[in-house]
Amino acid sequence: MASNVVEKELTVSKSLTCHADTVSTAVRTMNVKVESQPEALRLSYELTGDLGQIRVPAPQPPIVIDGLWEHTCFELFIGAQGKAGYREFNFSPSGRWAAYAFDDYRMRNAWTASRAPVISFAQSSNHLLLEAVIAAEDLPQNKADEPFQLGLTAVIEANDGRLSYWALHHPEVRPDFHHRAGFILSFDPA
Repeated sequence: MASNVVEKELTVSKSLTCHADTVSTAVRTMNVKVESQPEALRLSYELTGDLGQIRVPAPQPPIVIDGLWEHTCFELFIGAQGKAGYREFNFSPSGRWAAYAFDDYRMRNAWTASRAPVISFAQSSNHLLLEAVIAAEDLPQNKADEPFQLGLTAVIEANDGRLSYWALHHPEVRPDFHHRAGFILSFDPA
């Protein structure tokens, strides 16, 4: 069973696991490095495997677009401990992105990110690296300086269209990245 551990370091690396119902033979490893800085949160998603079996979106203009989770994309869910609200960020290898705010479980509100995340992407035949930097001002409000709780996730689309779902922890029988029991990485605000 996963446990919430508050990290004191400003940099941590974690492995994501595939949901048992959505196994991918193309992915060998999936890791995420998180760096908390006073002005930003930096994420580095690193996938190794047979990229020839994975649909990787082609480069596009870096605009906001819904539905990125329907294809290969990398995600962050973040909320302050003890608060029902949270934010979701989606990063596509194409350079496109999305950001959402929720008042409670899947209860979306009208928030808009103040700055576009900075996304960079590189790949070879067996390695994919996506880096995203989110401005601190776009993280959830946290006036009490409670630890932030993170759910680090990814959706990987195979060439045949099947999706595999990757996360630090899968708390439900079906993949559900919004479930707060999946937000198991905690760190103190920078």
